[in-house]
Amino acid sequence: MHSHFEPRALSRRALAVAGLLAAGVAAPALAQMQPVPANVVNLSASGFLEVQDDWLSMSLNTTREGSDAVTVQNQLKAAVEAALAVARPAAQPLQMEVRTGQFSIYPRYSSSGKINGWQGTAEVLLEGRDFGRISSTAGKIPSLTMGQVQFSLSREARQKLESDVQALAIERFKARAAEVAKSFGFSGYALREIAVSSADQGPVPIRGRVMAMEAKAAMADAPVPVEAGKSMVNVTVSGSVQLR
Repeated sequence: MHSHFEPRALSRRALAVAGLLAAGVAAPALAQMQPVPANVVNLSASGFLEVQDDWLSMSLNTTREGSDAVTVQNQLKAAVEAALAVARPAAQPLQMEVRTGQFSIYPRYSSSGKINGWQGTAEVLLEGRDFGRISSTAGKIPSLTMGQVQFSLSREARQKLESDVQALAIERFKARAAEVAKSFGFSGYALREIAVSSADQGPVPIRGRVMAMEAKAAMADAPVPVEAGKSMVNVTVSGSVQLR
C-alpha cells in the first residue's frame, strides 16, 4: 500500500495552527498595549463623627485560695450565687443584663514543684444602657469587687453612626470630584472605581479594681462612680473618576 501525501491539506492545517498560535500570543500583547484612559484622577475623602458612648460593661470578680480544690470551688460558687441574688431582680433587657463570666480553679506549686494549694477566680458581668442601674447594683454586691469598666457603643448606635458617617464621606468625595473636574475645565465626571473603608476608635477600658475596693469601703451600698467617654467612627471613600 502506498500512502498518499496531501500537501494542500497539510498546508491548510499548518496555517490554521499558526493562526491560532499567533492569536494566542497577540491577545495578551494587545491587552497590555491598551492605552490608559485619559483624564482619570484618583481621589479620596473621609468623614468622621464622635458620639457619646451608650453601653456600659462592668466586670465584678473575686479570688479564693485554700488547700482543697473543692472548698475553693464551693466558696467561689457561693460568692457568685450571692451576687446573682442581688443582680437578677434588677435586670432588664438592654437596660441591665446579667451573666456569669470566667470561673476557673488552678493549683499553686511550691518551690519544689509540688502542689501546695489551690486558687480560683469567678466573675459576674453587668452590662447595658442604664448606667445608674448598673452602678447602683454593683455597689450593692458585697461578695465581688470591680475588675474592669468599659464604655462602648451599642450595636444599634454603632450601625446608625457608621451609616451616617459613610453618607458624609460619600458626599465629600462627590463634592471633591466635582471641584476637581471644574478646576480642570470639565463639566462633570464619571465614577470608575470606588472603595469604602471604615475604622472606629473607642475608649480604652478602665481597670478599676483598687478604685472600686476603696469606693466600697467608703460608701457601702452606694453606686460605683462611672462616667462615659466618646467613640469615633471614621469612613474613607477612595477611587478614581473620569473627567468629562
